Amino acid sequence: MTTISAFKGFANNLKEDGHLMPVLFVGHGSPMNGIEDSEFSRRWTQMAKEIPTPKAVIVVSAHWLTKGSKITAMDFPQTIHDFGGFPEELFAVQYPAPGSPTLAKETASLITTTQIELDHDWGLDHGAWTIVRHMYPNANIPVLQFSIDYTKNAQYHYDLAKELYALRKKGVLIIGSGNMVHNLRMAAWDKLNVPYAYDWATTINERFKALVLDGDHRALINYNQLGREADLAIPTPEHYLPLLYTIGLKGSKDAVSFFNDMTVGGSLTMTSVKLG
Repeated sequence: MTTISAFKGFANNLKEDGHLMPVLFVGHGSPMNGIEDSEFSRRWTQMAKEIPTPKAVIVVSAHWLTKGSKITAMDFPQTIHDFGGFPEELFAVQYPAPGSPTLAKETASLITTTQIELDHDWGLDHGAWTIVRHMYPNANIPVLQFSIDYTKNAQYHYDLAKELYALRKKGVLIIGSGNMVHNLRMAAWDKLNVPYAYDWATTINERFKALVLDGDHRALINYNQLGREADLAIPTPEHYLPLLYTIGLKGSKDAVSFFNDMTVGGSLTMTSVKLG
């Protein structure tokens, strides 16, 4: 396990270095992607090779819903197995990446519109570790999670993300982790491992992509005005809101690209976004 002393100089590294880290939205899908050698997990591995090595990673996960906004602030976050009905092999996974109380405090200090609570009880849920363990398998980069305040509307989350922009200048990789289209009640469970899409899921996924490409953030914030397909895609908002954190961090010169652009189970899109 990495020692705390190995990161004693981390505070001094949190300086602007003249570069702007990319921002990602990752469709994380099934927890099994955390251990399977799939086209999704292989693309996460490749993505880590394509972008600069971050000083730290902050994940906004669909699976940490809180009243008020929080950020993990412990030295070593626990690996949370927040699911059931999967093989023991998945529950056995531990991802021992360090945290960073220093970065947690700095992140909280950047946000002036609300108070950010420093959390010492959560850890890394499957919206975080299933992705990051493929990107950084040595677990030698600090990983933190930022919660989603379930009492707030979409505009709040988009605006809050903008206050985190300075972290991109300091080598911090921010990942929104969810799914643009996420309707498990309608999922074809026998087709979760193959490309399979309902017509409405394809229609709204292409609409979301076009809006991201066009920079029409207003329409993405007001997703509940996009019609029946959007209602089906987002029966509850927690998997969609991480996308708003990602686009809220977009800079004026950021290129937009997509990866893992596939629908599985009929009603679950793995479509992911890279800005920068």
